[in-house]
Amino acid sequence: MAADPVLAAGIGVRRGGRWAVRAASFRIGPPMPGKSALGIMTTQSAAGSALVDVLAGACRPAYGELHVLGFDLNTARGRRAVRSRVGVARLNSRLLPGIRVRGLVEHAARLAGPGSGDRQVLAAAILDRLGLSPWAEVPVRLAPDAVGRRARLAAAAVHQPELLLADRLLDGLSLRDATALAEVISDLGRDAGILLTGREAQALALACGEIMLMADGVLVSA
Repeated sequence: MAADPVLAAGIGVRRGGRWAVRAASFRIGPPMPGKSALGIMTTQSAAGSALVDVLAGACRPAYGELHVLGFDLNTARGRRAVRSRVGVARLNSRLLPGIRVRGLVEHAARLAGPGSGDRQVLAAAILDRLGLSPWAEVPVRLAPDAVGRRARLAAAAVHQPELLLADRLLDGLSLRDATALAEVISDLGRDAGILLTGREAQALALACGEIMLMADGVLVSA
């Protein structure tokens, strides 16, 4: 069996001079079909975002043990190694003005490093897989909200990451749209470990086999 994509033991994360995550221990198992994602429910968006940042290698834990994809994220070398292997989709990520769905995904592929030919092939493949091909030439800001969120997910997954992190992507959607996006996330879970953060347990449950509650920065079983 493959190693767990994430093993966290008692980690703490500071954000804006405050403790966003404290004494958090959890694991994300190897990719599996179905509801294999781990959900983290929190009423404080800063806490979920801070957790995503540390798992993506953007910062180091203030304390505790954290291994992502076999790399020690307490070391600069480990954080560098993880960054190209993780995909991050955020509800409130900034977009380039006027960028279209295809452009968003190709831009993400370019940042990940493949050549121009590969970038276009990868973008076309993920757009088709996520049902976004009919929306490819539509500006993301003008597309329906559910399509825009799916485009953010496509941009995070275009380089075929081993770990996919989605921050609040299911929040605020209708049940129909949340169910459709959860099905896409579950499909991507065949190839990558997945962690979702959000404020709504019902929405997270559509895609997650396990949900934990973050209360005052501490993770507990929901």
